[in-house]
Amino acid sequence: MSLTGETCSLSDRTCVPCSGGVPALTRDEADNHMVELSDDWHLDAGAKMLSRHFKFKGFAKATYLANLCAWLADQQGHHPDVSFGWGYVDVKLTTHEIGGLSENDFIWAAKLDQLIA
Repeated sequence: MSLTGETCSLSDRTCVPCSGGVPALTRDEADNHMVELSDDWHLDAGAKMLSRHFKFKGFAKATYLANLCAWLADQQGHHPDVSFGWGYVDVKLTTHEIGGLSENDFIWAAKLDQLIA
């Protein structure tokens, strides 16, 4: 929370290391965070994974986005599963240490949204 009493947006926050011991977000908590993300992000049925599929015309643009994901992952210390090939990139977020979603997953997704806007 800021000094003025306003909450920071997800993209303004920084991922914090997670070593387990905290519960995964509930479906309601995950849904509350979804409103800050692009409509292209999707929660799985059990609210344990956040994913987004990107389409491109060619391999180079897909590679650029995959590299941007790698850079963001290193900056935030939070690493999604990223797969890519000709014309596509798939990004999947979950916090393995807790077996579900954490706020870090939503922070990372919001930061990617901001970078590609």
